Amino acid sequence: MKNVTVTMEDCVADWARLEAARRNTSVSRLVGEMLADKMRHDDAYERAMQDWLQRDLSFSSDGSPYPTRELSHGNRPDRLR
Repeated sequence: MKNVTVTMEDCVADWARLEAARRNTSVSRLVGEMLADKMRHDDAYERAMQDWLQRDLSFSSDGSPYPTRELSHGNRPDRLR
């Protein structure tokens, strides 16, 4: 593990101390866990985006036009206008 120095506003440091105490942990561990969560979230988002962008998005038909929105959704009484 690496030690780092973090500079933050007083109000942020106060919140971090209270939150760490509430979670029965240190401010250092709290910040480390928050950054690890952020890293996992960002990595998962990036993987999902890459998966989406690499999909085969070709749509094909037999030459006939695609159905219109009205035909697809119809006049459904459960939909708000």
